[in-house]
Amino acid sequence: MPGSRVAFRIKAPEAQKVQVDLGRKYEMLRDTGGYWKVTTDSISEGFHYYSLLIDGVALADPASETFYGMGRMASGIEIPFSGGDYYAVKDVPHGEIRIKRYFSTVTNSWRRFYIYTPPGYESAAQHYPVLYLLHGGGEDERGWATQGKTDLIMDNLIASKQARPMLIVMMDGNMGGGGFGEQALVNFENELKQVVVPFVESNYRAGKGAANRALAGLSMGGLQTLYAGIKNTDLFGYLGVFSSGWLPMQQAISEAQYLFIKNNKAAIEQNLQLLWIGMGGKEDIAYNNCKLMLARFDELQFKYQYSEYPGGHTWPVWRNNLYSFAPLLFK
Repeated sequence: MPGSRVAFRIKAPEAQKVQVDLGRKYEMLRDTGGYWKVTTDSISEGFHYYSLLIDGVALADPASETFYGMGRMASGIEIPFSGGDYYAVKDVPHGEIRIKRYFSTVTNSWRRFYIYTPPGYESAAQHYPVLYLLHGGGEDERGWATQGKTDLIMDNLIASKQARPMLIVMMDGNMGGGGFGEQALVNFENELKQVVVPFVESNYRAGKGAANRALAGLSMGGLQTLYAGIKNTDLFGYLGVFSSGWLPMQQAISEAQYLFIKNNKAAIEQNLQLLWIGMGGKEDIAYNNCKLMLARFDELQFKYQYSEYPGGHTWPVWRNNLYSFAPLLFK
């Protein structure tokens, strides 16, 4: 609707109370036909999760496409805006997103990742650098491929020669036991180093060595990037941290990392071509944690690039982070 407003209408004649939860809850009003209706105020750009609350029970909208987010299948809505051209479908060569299953010796189970292959991959003989791209908490390997519009962002960047053609591996970062404890981080690091990277390099024309590998993630994936990336700059020459920063409950982990940086700073900076940190402005729930972390980096004189894009802790921010980060890789 004009002004980026959204009209909702649902038939629930026996319900006593119906709301739409878009981060802010909107009360719906029932008409005489049993339909509940509401029109929101202006909604910010891009993709947003939402739920219907019917008598207090959160449900996916049966009339909406669903996405895995918030730890469950949830409804989603896309708010168009004038600045969304960089992930629009255009008449340019298009890559592909594929799903690949593999057996993990870390979890002793079958798992899968999504992988973006750039235009021309099938007919080319060359090897490509690889970005390992991680989702946030409550999401999985589908996030960057669907909510993130990774393929369209990369197709457009590659077509305009702003980014190098690359493979992008979108793995499942859920390793059990919660994503924020050290054991889960250790399990993730082992999965990445011992299973996923070797599998990708054995099954795809992937370049090897730190100069051909990047690791980035949003929120929980940003913590995984910090944990597995900074201690392994001999494996990953580029790191991207989106809407993330060490949490207060992770003090033992963060202090160990700051000490590691202090003791190995010369070697890290020799290997690491880029540490790029993006935030969704002061409204981002990770903003304060990130600023505390950056203050410690500054004390250590540890180099990084920092960027802000307004929008909080949301997919519009993370799409823009990828759009800004990818052109800096593998130069």
